[in-house]
Amino acid sequence: MEPVSQFYNTFWAFLPPVIAIVLALITKEAYSSLFIGILVGALLYCNFSLIDTLDSIIGDGFVTAIADNAGIFLFLVVLGAIVALVNAAGGSAAFGRWAEKNIKTRVGAMLSTFILGILIFIDDYFNCLTVGSVMRPVTDGHKISRAKLAYLIDATAAPVCMIAPVSSWAAAVSGVAADLDTGVSGIQLFVQAIPFNFYSLLTFVFIIGMAVLGLDYGPMKQHELRARTAGDLGALEGGSSDEGNPKGKVMDLILPVVILIILCVIGMIYVGGFWGANRWTTDSYAGDFIGAFGNTDAFVGLPWGAIVALVLTIAYMVARRLMTFKDAMACVPKGFIAMVPPITILTLAVSLKTMTGFLGADVFVEGVMKGASQSLYSLLPAVIFVVACFLAFASGTSWGTFGILIPIVTAIFPAGSTLLTVGISACLAGAVCGDHCSPISDTTIMASAGAQCDHVTHVSTQLPYAITVAAVSFVSYIVAGFLPNAFLSLPIAVALMVGTLFLIKARVSKAA
Repeated sequence: MEPVSQFYNTFWAFLPPVIAIVLALITKEAYSSLFIGILVGALLYCNFSLIDTLDSIIGDGFVTAIADNAGIFLFLVVLGAIVALVNAAGGSAAFGRWAEKNIKTRVGAMLSTFILGILIFIDDYFNCLTVGSVMRPVTDGHKISRAKLAYLIDATAAPVCMIAPVSSWAAAVSGVAADLDTGVSGIQLFVQAIPFNFYSLLTFVFIIGMAVLGLDYGPMKQHELRARTAGDLGALEGGSSDEGNPKGKVMDLILPVVILIILCVIGMIYVGGFWGANRWTTDSYAGDFIGAFGNTDAFVGLPWGAIVALVLTIAYMVARRLMTFKDAMACVPKGFIAMVPPITILTLAVSLKTMTGFLGADVFVEGVMKGASQSLYSLLPAVIFVVACFLAFASGTSWGTFGILIPIVTAIFPAGSTLLTVGISACLAGAVCGDHCSPISDTTIMASAGAQCDHVTHVSTQLPYAITVAAVSFVSYIVAGFLPNAFLSLPIAVALMVGTLFLIKARVSKAA
């Protein structure tokens, strides 16, 4: 029988993630910090019974986390193997040489990374690892720190997925809203919310402004300075790839990536029932791309596509005589080894989320939200944004956050009203913001892996940037609460973001 915790549905439910996050930022060490957070959560959940605590950590935490995330772990390992193959074949080095000739400035390198992140909008995990593996040679060549690369990856992963109607995130939001009284379908509600998703949209404005203005501040400024002056990029040990085969060409990188993208999309819609019912679903969405995508399971579809892509990539590399079959097989364990750190952190992070859930954090937040709705009606979008930020930051999950809050938001606002759309947008934007900032977020962990950057370094350097955008978004939701018109509130939000960038630039220049 499961323990009934005396701390259930109280603010103590947020103590475990707060401890883990604070320890990680202080000690700069993620593994022990996450484990201590899990331990505290299990102790609270089991009312300090030591045997039950140990059972909970192992059974409910680690074993369940590994079992539930086996699909994404497999995807990570396969993607790591493909990256190792491309590196050994010389594709990455060839792309780096091409980029050195054609992308001549640091601004161009950062904007190229941003554009690639925008283009890969299907899934945030896939975005993080693909953009990282492709753009590392480019940013390294222009002495852009791995911390900055990790931020660019992270800032164009979840935010772009949250405004892309064809993405795993859109499918998740549509699924949550499908049976609720909103006046429209789940996917229609998602599309209507896009113009009010201030955090995602303003993050893009921030990235462009930061790159064009050459703006850096906070801990990131020191990392960028070391990268430019001393060539210290902050890459993980063994993170920089060697030159590989000198016969490698740019196509040896581009073709495997294109094949991977195509096959992962095919895998996801297949699992969703695009070609009829299969072993993964009893539903049939024959010929319905959107329906199949909304019904898919990314934890199955991504490995499905990645494994086929790995086989084809090996065949291509061997046929091109860039490596022998034996050398190609040696890249598989190299890919696994490269992905051990993110897999370990992801296992610990998911276990910590489980403990937070057991303590009823979602029930506590629901009560707070319903209490606030009685007195702060026009300010509710801003309140929803802050609550979603906090919940996603503490739990490390944006999907879990909007899964909790969307039903509450739809109960607060009238069905079909513009204010409902603004409230849903605030919920989604806050979920992305908290997820973006959180050290225990899977997307944040994937961004660190994609950039091959120390995880705690990535979190500490991107926090000031994310908080800046969050502050402007909060003000924008206050405006939108009283002025729920996207044609008016969005330009105001963009103007506030641009003005903030110039203000920060002036203060940084004055301080220098």
